[in-house]
Amino acid sequence: MERIELTRECEAVQVPLGSPITLEKGLEVFISQSLGGSFTVQVPSYGGLYRIAGKDADALGKTAEDAAATDAASAGVASGDLEAMVWEQLKTCYDPEIPVNIVDLGLIYAMEVTPMDGGAKRIDVKMTLTAQGCGMGASIAIDARGKLLSLPGVEEANVDLVWDPPWNPQMISPEGRERLGLD
Repeated sequence: MERIELTRECEAVQVPLGSPITLEKGLEVFISQSLGGSFTVQVPSYGGLYRIAGKDADALGKTAEDAAATDAASAGVASGDLEAMVWEQLKTCYDPEIPVNIVDLGLIYAMEVTPMDGGAKRIDVKMTLTAQGCGMGASIAIDARGKLLSLPGVEEANVDLVWDPPWNPQMISPEGRERLGLD
């Protein structure tokens, strides 16, 4: 884990509760994961894990690692394929404890794009977790919702947790299995 002192105040989300918090300038944090354009940090003085979005990477002395997601979103805008952009955004969302995105983990059960008045769109996602007792659900759902709302033309985004069918490891994509060393 890399020790960092925050260079400025920044927004974060408490893991797993999903509660927003402002972390103070000069606070000591330890980066435990940086995937999907966000950073999961341990904050000893606050006693827990927090997710810092890529837009605040500079507070950690880092740069946002979401160039691939931005390129994919731009390609989707150019082609007008909002559904493709949604899937690419969801691939930038990670469980803070597992280094595989939620799509490749097989956690996304359904996604629907619905037109709204005035040309805007609503995105509805049904997702599950690796276990019903997993405390990361709120954190992951908030991250996914925020990333979906950042897409052009999206005015509403709903990410609902569902438990049927129950998740199992066979739902992990070949890419996810490779990353986890399961094959």
